[in-house]
Amino acid sequence: MELRQLEYFVAVAEEQNFTRAAARLHVVQSAVSAAVKTLERELGASLLDRNSKRVRLTDAGAALLPRARIALDAARDARDAVAEVHGGLRGTLRIGTMTSIRLLHLPALLGEFHRRHPGVLLHTSVAPHGSQGLIDALGERRLDLAFVSLPGTPPAEIHLTELASSVLDLVVPDDHPLATRETVTLADIAGLDFIDSPVGYGNRAVTDRAFAGAGLSRRVTIEIPDIATGAEHVRHGLGIALLPGFAVADDHAVRLLSVTGADLTWTASLATPVDRPVGAAARALISLTAEFLP
Repeated sequence: MELRQLEYFVAVAEEQNFTRAAARLHVVQSAVSAAVKTLERELGASLLDRNSKRVRLTDAGAALLPRARIALDAARDARDAVAEVHGGLRGTLRIGTMTSIRLLHLPALLGEFHRRHPGVLLHTSVAPHGSQGLIDALGERRLDLAFVSLPGTPPAEIHLTELASSVLDLVVPDDHPLATRETVTLADIAGLDFIDSPVGYGNRAVTDRAFAGAGLSRRVTIEIPDIATGAEHVRHGLGIALLPGFAVADDHAVRLLSVTGADLTWTASLATPVDRPVGAAARALISLTAEFLP
């Protein structure tokens, strides 16, 4: 059994597709298929149930997957130890991030990290289900760390380090009946049409928790994955939104109103796993992050 075989198997299991796994590994698909078949022969068991649309794990494959990840993590740690002795980090750092994370200047952070550690390949990704999707990927060892917004108590296997926060304000068009007011309550706006992120996104969770805590329901008529476009949706009359100030910027066609009597604090945090040590590259990025906090 070779580490390369385990790496290819894990990639196929996570991508549920040989073509995507090959693209992720930067190798031809035939190499991935051959490595997995060789691994199956050596183990004497079928690891993957292959069909034309999706690749699924067999029972044997499901049993192997967490152990394969542990083996690959151990190999990474061994490489890190040697690299640190020789004065340079190597390998790949898998970072999960929200679609909008302007509370932290992520490009500047990653740029500085790259200048200090050019031997580390940075791989960033977002999740269709927002921060909750990133937490799931971190728990499944598909990410090394993630920048998330996760209100409430985090899962036991995840540690959150708070980085920065912002309060969500109500954003309405400048010709809206509420535009002449300075403040509103949740009860004032519960019956209106909302623009919001999909379920799983941190800002959506903050808003849903606030309304649920007040015993109120609301109607979300438009879901957008990038809150940076929220103010523009509001400006064109598609609804109202609860957004952090940075997402509104200098849009003079909308008004911001404070919401009283509700906790609408949206927090950005750095999520790391509790059940396994992070690698040297991840530790270096965690240390550097403090320098870029507002």
